[in-house]
This record gives sequence, structure tokens and C-alpha cells, in this order.
Amino acid sequence: MRVAVTGGAGYIGSHTVVCLLEAGHEVLILDSFANAAPDVPDRIAGIAGQSAQVMRVDITDRPALTDALTGFRPEAVLHFAGLKAVGEAVEMPLEYYRVNVAGSLELMRAMEAAGCHRLVFSSSATVYGDPDVVPIPETHALRPTNPYGHSKRMVEQVIEDWGVANPAVAAVNLRYFNPVGAHGSAQIGEAPQGVPNNLMPYVAQVAVGERPHLSVFGDDYDTPDGTGVRDYIHVVDLAQAHLAALDLTGREGGVQAINVGTGRGYSVLEMVRAFETASGRPVPYEIIARRPGDIATSLADPSLSAARLGWKAERDLEAMCRDAWVWQSYLAGKNSG
Repeated sequence: MRVAVTGGAGYIGSHTVVCLLEAGHEVLILDSFANAAPDVPDRIAGIAGQSAQVMRVDITDRPALTDALTGFRPEAVLHFAGLKAVGEAVEMPLEYYRVNVAGSLELMRAMEAAGCHRLVFSSSATVYGDPDVVPIPETHALRPTNPYGHSKRMVEQVIEDWGVANPAVAAVNLRYFNPVGAHGSAQIGEAPQGVPNNLMPYVAQVAVGERPHLSVFGDDYDTPDGTGVRDYIHVVDLAQAHLAALDLTGREGGVQAINVGTGRGYSVLEMVRAFETASGRPVPYEIIARRPGDIATSLADPSLSAARLGWKAERDLEAMCRDAWVWQSYLAGKNSG
């Protein structure tokens, strides 16, 4: 089918586009390239053996979105575009609401203009906030603790209301946990601009020698070693979950929320040790104060994704660290050359 992918040159979007192309879909990447390298679509084509169409479009630009979607006439949209750093969101809430919430509104209005009502939205486990129970089921109360989580919850609510108002809407809000790793080809992966906001790319940059040490935000949480515990999922597994969700929108109408995770958690220090093993390099770290908006433990209950999507994560922590290290080594070689 014809599938438009907002943020399709970004970290998760690019891996999903590869899977879409390999599955035989016709793909349109919509990306502003504010946080993505301009050669990513070429790398995607090299992996998949075929190209996606590409349009440079900002998610907040409804006329441009409408032109792109009415011209392409997608049967479905996968929506990744947005800002995604918890710490930055605390400092810049208005920008996060402008891009994540207002941009999503513009996208849905452009979809309506193009007659497209199938949507898979890149949501986040941050909508749960500090959970009462772990692993976290989809029925858990939604109470985000930071503007990033609030922006995701707001967009979910808009999609839910859109589905109530329009019976043609078929949407899945994928609440995923912590994507890590890279494609096994080492051609695409997470390449943050400036200081990484997520743990694994920071650890990788320390291991390769680009940064002196890792700052661990707090070691006094109620966890086995005092550091935060998260459910990490390999980005390729996550990409495949989006294809399963896309298939679900073709079988069923309405709006559903589904977790995407492994159900297995690792602490910050466990991740450090695993990466040291994968890379053969030391990862020095220092403990500093907790980061605003962080919680102790976040783990998915993945049972609904297994039942509704017929999907489960296959790649383990060793594969996550290995693929991230190979990708980081490629980046380091490219930058030094």
C-alpha cells in the first residue's frame, strides 16, 4: 500500500521505512531534516534495495502537509515527527506543545483533506508517569510527569476524539519504552546532534572516546542498584511492531493504545556493563543529582501487543549493545575521515 511516514529520516522512522520497503509498500518520507542527516534516505535505499519518495516538510506546516498528502494519496500514515527529550521539554514546554501537539493536529487535518484515516502514532510510555504497578498495563492511569509526556498524552486524546467523531478512523497509539541499537548493516542508527539525551548513545560516545565519562542521574532510586530501570527495546523490533500495527488498522476500526516493550528491565549500571562487554572498552561514569521528571522504574506489560499485534521483541540486550557499538564505530570513523 501507499504509506506516508512523518519523521521518516529520523532514528525510529528510518528503521521503519526500511521494513516498509522490504515488505513491498510504496513509501513517502515527510521530514524537515532538522534532526536527521540529508543522506539517510539514500542509506535506506541501500539497505532495502529500493527508494522511498522524499519531501522536505515541517510537521507544523499544514499547507505543505496537505499538498504532500493529497498528491501522494496515502492509504495510511505512520507519525514519528516530533521533539522527544524529557529534559529539554521541561526547559522548553511551549516549543514541545507547538511541535508535538499542534503539529499532530495539522497532520490529521491534512490526512482528512487527503481522505486518509489510518494512523499509527509514535506515543510513549511517559504517558503513564510514575507507575503504581510494573510491568505497566495499558489500563494504567495516564499521568505524565513532564511536558514531553503531556504532549504525547494530548495527541493520544485528540486521536481518540477523532475516532469517536469519524467512524472511518482506524488508529493505534503505540506506547513504546526505550528504543536502542541500530540496523545490523550499520548504515542507519541514532545520531543525536550535540549532547545525547538518551542513555545508550551517550554510553556509546563515552566508549568510543568522544566524551570523558557518563553522568548517571541518581543512585538512590528504589531499584536493585539505586539507578533507574528501563525497558529497552531494539529499534528493529520496534520498527516491525509498527508494521504489525499498520496491519491492525487494516483489519479493525477505532482507536487502540498498545505498549511496545520487552517486559524486561535493565538499570543504568547494567547497561553500562553490557556495553563494556560488547565494545571491549571501559565506560567511566560519575553519579550526579537526579534529573527532573525522571522516575525509578518503567517496564512494559507486553501481553496486549502479543495478543493484538501478534508481535513480540526478539533481540536481546547483547544484540542491542553490539549493533549500537558497530554503528557508533562507523560514525566515529566517518567523523575522523
